[in-house]
Amino acid sequence: MASAGAVTLGRSPYFRWGQLVLGIIAMAMIANLQYGWTLFVNPIADKHGWSRAAIQVAFTIFVLTETWLVPIEGYLVDRFGPRPVVLGGGILCGLGWVLNSYADSLTLLYIAAAISGVGAGAVYGTCVGNALKWFPDRRGLAAGLTAAGFGAGSAVTIVPISMMIKAQGYEAAFLYFGIGQGIIVLLVALFLARAPEHKRGEGPVAHVQQSRIDYKPSEVLKRPVFWVMYAMFVMVAAGGLMATAQLGPIAKDFKIDGVPVEIMGLVLPALTFALAIDRVLNGLTRPFFGWVSDRIGREQTMFVAFAAEAVGILCLYQFGQNPVAFVILTGLVFFAWGEIYSLFPSTCADTFGSKYAAANAGMLYTAKGTASLLVPLSSALSAATGSWHAVFIVASIMNAIAALMAWFVLRPMRRAQMDASRVDGVPAASVGASASRV
Repeated sequence: MASAGAVTLGRSPYFRWGQLVLGIIAMAMIANLQYGWTLFVNPIADKHGWSRAAIQVAFTIFVLTETWLVPIEGYLVDRFGPRPVVLGGGILCGLGWVLNSYADSLTLLYIAAAISGVGAGAVYGTCVGNALKWFPDRRGLAAGLTAAGFGAGSAVTIVPISMMIKAQGYEAAFLYFGIGQGIIVLLVALFLARAPEHKRGEGPVAHVQQSRIDYKPSEVLKRPVFWVMYAMFVMVAAGGLMATAQLGPIAKDFKIDGVPVEIMGLVLPALTFALAIDRVLNGLTRPFFGWVSDRIGREQTMFVAFAAEAVGILCLYQFGQNPVAFVILTGLVFFAWGEIYSLFPSTCADTFGSKYAAANAGMLYTAKGTASLLVPLSSALSAATGSWHAVFIVASIMNAIAALMAWFVLRPMRRAQMDASRVDGVPAASVGASASRV
C-alpha cells in the first residue's frame, strides 16, 4: 500500500506529464552549474590572480559532490518524496552561486562548489528518480527527457549569462542567476508529487519486461547484474569523455580548430561548430534512444548506440583532419554517447523495481564520477605516446566491449533476474495488461 502522501490512482492520466515537465524545468535550472561554469573561469582568474588549475579544482569538487551523494539523496526521495529534497536542493544551488559571487579566497570558492554540488545532485537524482516512478511504461523516454533538461538546459541562458558577465561582472551573474534559478527550483518543488505505488494488475503497460520485486539498495549491491551495468556505464562514459573532453587540443593538433566550416548555410570555426552541435545532440539523444529502448528493449538499444559510438570515435580519428568531417563525426560521437543518462537509469528501474528507483539509480549514477576520474588518463596517454592514436583506440575499444557486454552478458543476466522476480508465476511483463496507456 502506498505511504502517506502518495498520489492516488484517481489523478488525471495527464497529471504525470505535468510532473515530467516540472522535473525538466528544474533540471534546466541547475544545468548552468555545470555547463555554464566555463564562462566564469577566466574572469575569476583575471580578478584574483588565481591559476586556472586552482580554480578548476572547484569544478572537480562540484562534479564529485553532485555525483557521489546522489544515492543518499535518492534514498531521501524514496523515503520522504520528491518535494522536500528538491526544496533543499534549490536552496543549496542558489546559496552556492551567491557564495561564488562573494568568494574572495579559494577556500570559499571550494565550499561554494561543494554546496552547489550537493544541491544539484539532489535536484538531478530526484527528477530522474521521479520520472522513473511516474512512467513505468515509458521509463526510457521519461528519463531521457528529464536528462535532456540537464544536458541542453543551459542553451537558453548561456548567452544572457555571458552578456551579464561582460556588462556587470561575473559576481553579478553569479548573484542574480543563482537567486533566480534557485527560486524557480523552489517553486517547481512545491508542485512535485510522489508517484503511486501500483499493485498487481494496476498501472500502465510496459513493452519491456520489468521486475515484480522492489529491491532495496542493500539488496541491489549484492546482485552481480548491477555491477555489470556499473562497469558498462563507466566504460561508455569514460570512453566518450576521453574522446570528447579533448576536442580542443585534438582540433588544434589537427590544425583545423579555426578553419571556417559551412553546413546548411551556417558558417562557424570547426571547433566552435563541433561544440555547438554537442549542446544540441547531447540533449536530443537522451529522449530519442530512451524512446527507442522503450520499444525494442534496453540491451538492443545499448548495443546499437555503443557500437555506433565505437565506430564514430575511430572515424573521427581517421577522417577528422578534414574540417567538415570533423564537425559531422563529432556530432555522431556526441549523439551516440549522451544516451547513457537515459538508458542506464531506466534499465536499473526495470531490473530492480520502482519503489527504491531513485536510490538505486543514484548508486548507478556514481559511475559518472568514477568515469570522470579516468578522463585525465587520456592526457597522460597522449603525452606518453606523442599522439592521440592510443586515446582514440582505447576509447573505441571500451565502447565496443560495452556493446558486446550489453548483448552477450547483460541481456541473459537480466533475463535470469526477471525470471527470479516472478510472483505467483505471473511474469513482470503482464503487469497492468488491462490498463490504458497515456
